[in-house]
Amino acid sequence: MISWTAASTTSITSPDSATPWSPRRSPELSPGARTALSSALTASTPSKSPAPPSPPRASSTTGASVTHEPFAPRSPSHGKLVSEFNDSNSVTTPTQLRWRPVDIPDRPTDFIDGLFTVCGAGSSFLRHGYAIHMYTANKSMENCALCNADGDFLIVPQKGRLWITTECGKLHVSPGEIAVLPQGFRFSVEMPDGPSRGYVAEIFGTHFQLPDLGPIGANGLAASRDFLVPKAWFEDGMRPGYTIVQKYGGELFTAKQDFSPFNVVAWHGNYAPYKYDLSKFCPYNTVLVDHSDPSINTVLTAPTDKPGVALLDFVIFPPRWLVAEHTFRPPYYHRNCMSEFMGLIYGGYEAKADGFLPGGASLHSCMTPHGPDTKTYEATIALGDEAKPHKITNTMAFMFESCLMPRICLWALNSPFRDHDYYQCWIGLKSHFKLEDAAVQNAQI
Repeated sequence: MISWTAASTTSITSPDSATPWSPRRSPELSPGARTALSSALTASTPSKSPAPPSPPRASSTTGASVTHEPFAPRSPSHGKLVSEFNDSNSVTTPTQLRWRPVDIPDRPTDFIDGLFTVCGAGSSFLRHGYAIHMYTANKSMENCALCNADGDFLIVPQKGRLWITTECGKLHVSPGEIAVLPQGFRFSVEMPDGPSRGYVAEIFGTHFQLPDLGPIGANGLAASRDFLVPKAWFEDGMRPGYTIVQKYGGELFTAKQDFSPFNVVAWHGNYAPYKYDLSKFCPYNTVLVDHSDPSINTVLTAPTDKPGVALLDFVIFPPRWLVAEHTFRPPYYHRNCMSEFMGLIYGGYEAKADGFLPGGASLHSCMTPHGPDTKTYEATIALGDEAKPHKITNTMAFMFESCLMPRICLWALNSPFRDHDYYQCWIGLKSHFKLEDAAVQNAQI
């Protein structure tokens, strides 16, 4: 759990930076606290002469997080956020799907209004499942903060930096880094570069943690020392009309208060927002033959009760060497029990020569075949056994991989950015198998 101390009249300053932290220590909350965050107030309201009666309003000189007006449905409603997936708000299809990068809106749009759900499964009400969102925005959140009561956010910026203010302090997150905002934290997102775009994975009922390293041993993949949490930072004073936006059951509610929620002068515990630089990841790969399962490069995982099966894995495909001999080095054609949502932060992806662009996405659902496009396949086959060690550079692709079968939101399925010709990237695939001796075939039969 985490304990906070809210701001009073005491002057405390802290640098805007981050400190190491390990997600290997899974956050734990006491049964009494559950996912609520405890706040310890250190100041009391000064005594004053009686004042004439006035209408009640949400204000407090101590700035307690509970001191706000009642929540009401946000108006206008958002309409494109889902946390309980069923046939009323989403559909199923085994078809391979791909989307081009979504345009940055022309009208002023902040992180909240620019966030939309693409697909997911399960329910935040039942505390099991996930949702995959994307965002496109061009302005900072002003005089408001968002609190996600449904689950944990894993944010992957693709274009534009994010300056995220939380109750624990600030996180500056650039493309090539990720941020995790656990359930229940209030946060505000500034966009210093203006136009911004990225991806968000949300999980219900569990938290992200480092994967078990198994035979790898103590070192490799994402090192716990490279995860950073914010140092305490706070702002004090009155902020009339400040809006708290609560995401609850996939719907947005708002409440007014007269102070900033970021008035926490100090905190301790292991339930905190954090960030990670993907360039610090230590990838693993085959050094002789064959192609490793992509799960070998898992950064963070949200486990299920079944060992080895993830509610959601966050996997990356960073710069690395390819050295396998007598091997088709790109990901081979396959079907698998996991559903794979892929995104591209920058550069290209080794299995798609064309069409898969930074800011775009693809979805290959459970047991739907997929693999390299025809151009990549033919170029690889042409190398034969003469392929030399090759380093993939200037790339950062990633995958959200889940054991649950996703339902697709209608606005994503009908999006003008959907690539309806995606299936054609495999048109023209042909077998290069040659049977040199029919007698050998007959003998084997």
